[in-house]
Amino acid sequence: MADSRGQAAVELVAALPALLLAAFVALQLLAAGYALTLADGAAEAGALALASGGSAAEAARAALPGWAEGSVSVQVRGGTVSVRLLPPSPLPALAERLAVTSSASARSAR
Repeated sequence: MADSRGQAAVELVAALPALLLAAFVALQLLAAGYALTLADGAAEAGALALASGGSAAEAARAALPGWAEGSVSVQVRGGTVSVRLLPPSPLPALAERLAVTSSASARSAR
């Protein structure tokens, strides 16, 4: 039994990097899912504004929280509003690879 003293501490130290990596990956995937939900809402807000004669880009940007201000691009083509959003990430290259896009269409009110 004397040989196994401290073994739990050694195993914890050995497993800690894997646990931290798994937690980081899980949080990044949650952030990407949250960004997709936000992009959906922003695209819908832009389409509603477009249908009522307003600025789709302004409405889409206004529907997003402050942290997304520099991470969003809005395109309006015909009656379709597309929103591309980068999820929050400490690694910009990873955020770029996890970027999400959502579109919504509108018809003008008659």
